[in-house]
Amino acid sequence: MISPTPQAQTRRPTAADGFVVVDKPQGWTSHDVVGRMRRLAGTRKIGHAGTLDPMATGVLVLGVGKATRLLTYVVGADKDYDATIRLGVATTTDDAEGTVAAVAGPEAVGRVERAALDAAVAGLTGDILQVPTSVSAIKVDGRRAYARVRAGEEVTLQARPVTVSRFEVLDVRTTTTAVPDGDVADVYVDPDDVPPGDAAQPGRAPTAADPGGVPRREVPVIDVDVRVTVSSGTYVRALARDLGAALGTGGHLTALRRTRVGGYDLTGARTLEELEAQTDADGTLATLPLADAARGTFPVRRLDEVEVRALGYGQWVEPSGRPEVVAALSPSGTLVALLEDTRRRGENLARPVLVLAPAD
Repeated sequence: MISPTPQAQTRRPTAADGFVVVDKPQGWTSHDVVGRMRRLAGTRKIGHAGTLDPMATGVLVLGVGKATRLLTYVVGADKDYDATIRLGVATTTDDAEGTVAAVAGPEAVGRVERAALDAAVAGLTGDILQVPTSVSAIKVDGRRAYARVRAGEEVTLQARPVTVSRFEVLDVRTTTTAVPDGDVADVYVDPDDVPPGDAAQPGRAPTAADPGGVPRREVPVIDVDVRVTVSSGTYVRALARDLGAALGTGGHLTALRRTRVGGYDLTGARTLEELEAQTDADGTLATLPLADAARGTFPVRRLDEVEVRALGYGQWVEPSGRPEVVAALSPSGTLVALLEDTRRRGENLARPVLVLAPAD
């Protein structure tokens, strides 16, 4: 397996402008992947369309050269994930990389029946308000939330509207896991003991900060495999947290795999090992050409030569007749520009929001 540790830099021929869809390995940050791809592509002009946490795997869309200018539109696309949610344990980061913050009592876990699980999932489906995880990259007064949390600050983020268009339960398993053997105050309040209208709140065990060096105990948990489709800005970790809160058990994410970003899925993704081998064999990193990359995100409009020349000079052309941004291709299939219909001086026209093939 390739390591994210920097290696000796060997200058390679610069890759062609386009997208590379990477199947990110576990343990790598998105920045690690960008760094490796800069070496393979022979250019620093590489960006990605949406961060994946180190523990997550799957689709990471990278843009090379001019294609970085298309990434803004890919970031806003909806996404598919396969995930495993563990009910019964809450963590400081809402995923398996955080320390244990609270553990539910066996009775609370034992009371979770499939009907209650399905009802809680339904309550987190559709258009919802979601409070992002406190260790997100959202800025609070100019500083990332995760940096404030690591500095010991209490961070409260505002709820934001997101859409969970699919939240499907694939499998449910009862098992056990080891947690720090802390104080009994570490458990969630039994829902039967909570006055109506109050939410059960977790306590914090004093031993939770360093779970690797303390005595352990086995506790029952429920692992729920799910498949979700979510809008941009949705945190699957927060869905795990909120599902556990709704069931009175606490919850966190133990596995996450992104299977699709907009029009790009795992069928077109390559591992870093595959990309390394291809680049070594061919001498240059293979990219998805700009026109093909655009097809994965935008409707396509065919231009004639007069329109190609006009757009090359930044001029407006006849409208596309669509409400969204469209990719405008030349007769030969080259991506010329991105167009958006608008009105100018009482006339409907398509204006170039991005020109990728300027006139010579």
